[in-house]
Amino acid sequence: MTKATQNRCPWCEQADDYRRYHDQQWGRPVSDPVELFAKLCLDGQQAGLSWLTILRKQQGYEQAFKGFEPEAIVAMSDDERNALYSNKAIIRSRAKIDAIFVNAQAYLAMQQKGLNFAHWLWQFVDHQPQINAFRTLREVPTESAASRAMAKALKQQGFKFVGPTICYAFMQAVGMMNDHLVDCHCYQPVCEEMTQFSLTS
Repeated sequence: MTKATQNRCPWCEQADDYRRYHDQQWGRPVSDPVELFAKLCLDGQQAGLSWLTILRKQQGYEQAFKGFEPEAIVAMSDDERNALYSNKAIIRSRAKIDAIFVNAQAYLAMQQKGLNFAHWLWQFVDHQPQINAFRTLREVPTESAASRAMAKALKQQGFKFVGPTICYAFMQAVGMMNDHLVDCHCYQPVCEEMTQFSLTS
């Protein structure tokens, strides 16, 4: 099937890089804790902006924040941190930049308490991806009971920029639910990945 005849979720059709993200990453289940941390931080950067804006700066964020390794983030010097506020490769919002440092500290605090970040996040969907069957974008919610519970729990752990809408977008992106529309060419492949998914220890 050619790219021109593939059905996709309409939200990604405005640009080739958006289509690639939709086809190759969005909704595929993620179990790696650092990858989940990175995605949660990036979704927080999206607040008030489009995801496409953040997607196009993802490489800049990964370079600026040491591959989103929490230990490396908290070890950054004051000079490195101050340079971020004028770094054109990322969103130059002091509050959003500071939130990544706060989140890295919260991640490490959870780790010190013996909590596996991936298992902890996946508890909000009972550790199994949820397969939805939406036919139109109008049916897809912007938050859910699970995203509200996740947002509340993350804030209690000390995370920032983790409201219910951000958490729902995060849950969609990391495959906690399949919100590809049923006529999207990714819907069935993602369903198959989800049925085979299991969290590693």
